[in-house]
Amino acid sequence: MTKTSDLGSLERMLRPLRRQLGRKLAAALVRLEADAEVQARYDELADKNTEGTLTAAERRELESLVRANSILSLLKVQARAFLQQQKAA
Repeated sequence: MTKTSDLGSLERMLRPLRRQLGRKLAAALVRLEADAEVQARYDELADKNTEGTLTAAERRELESLVRANSILSLLKVQARAFLQQQKAA
């Protein structure tokens, strides 16, 4: 799965993005959610992980979804910070 140190490095790399965002893109990033199909698959894989019944391929798929979610979460942090900056200005 994604390591905390990897997330910290990625967050630092994405920090300059805040200066480049526009209001529409930032708002779109904050609203971005997985569609129902992706969420259902994640839930299924997470349940199988809890039960200890994941195959190797399913584990890789789950890890990929977790990494993608981590990246999206970091992008949302930058987008929210941008929007807060705009509100304060």
